[in-house]
Amino acid sequence: MPNLKQTRKRIASVRSTQQITKAMKMVSAAKLRRAQEAAEKARPYGTRLNELLASVAASAGDGSHPFLEPGAAKPAELVVVTSDRGLCGGYNTNLIKTAEIFLRSEAGQGATVVACGRRGDDYFRRHYPQRITAHFINQPYTLALAREVAALVSKRFREHEVGSVHLVSSKFRSAISQFPVREQLLPVERSAETEGNAEYLFEPEAAELLGTLLERYVDTKIFQAFLESTASEHGARMTAMDSATRNASDMIERLTLQMNRARQATITTELMEIVGGAEALKG
Repeated sequence: MPNLKQTRKRIASVRSTQQITKAMKMVSAAKLRRAQEAAEKARPYGTRLNELLASVAASAGDGSHPFLEPGAAKPAELVVVTSDRGLCGGYNTNLIKTAEIFLRSEAGQGATVVACGRRGDDYFRRHYPQRITAHFINQPYTLALAREVAALVSKRFREHEVGSVHLVSSKFRSAISQFPVREQLLPVERSAETEGNAEYLFEPEAAELLGTLLERYVDTKIFQAFLESTASEHGARMTAMDSATRNASDMIERLTLQMNRARQATITTELMEIVGGAEALKG
């Protein structure tokens, strides 16, 4: 059994760790509020853009843009959005597992990877070093970065370097619920539900307008994934740090109980020695 000095040191160490995890939880909670608002405000814009794109694509007809046509017979490209930092529970692990499932599937044979975030980049560099075509690490997930990533994958798809582009990111549901999703980014899938539901007068012509909308669509999808992933990361980190803080409290209680028992045992031993010494003097 550890002595009193060792137990006191462990209690002090755990208490210091608890203060750190509690502070990190409060920081993540503050950041989560802003990130959640940004993600929720972007959702209606993305929905309306999808509806408008479907209507314009239906008016423009088939063969109106290469982003709507099946890609070349080439491997796919996978854009994986993870975080730069850890200490957020299973957030990055779940995203990497989702990407891994696709890479091991028939559709993902020979697929290349664009890693957004240090955690994903580190993993794929260890396990798939030949497949990484680009990486974006230690950069805030802004609209400018989303456009840079979109320009890269759009260029590779347009020039038939890849057959399709898929996006793996996290979907934010609440502070305690986030889940990874994979969706096809290019070629853009036509939505039968929204085609023809609304009629528009186009200026310029639908075919010309479609090109601009498709580029904006790719930018928006990636930026929305960035916003959702940022909110998910802060939510996952807040939950993980809250759990760590509670675990530290439980550990401090156990160590305190252990320390008290050791102290009582020491006191009992000292009393027995005193009594034994007194009895010896009497004899």
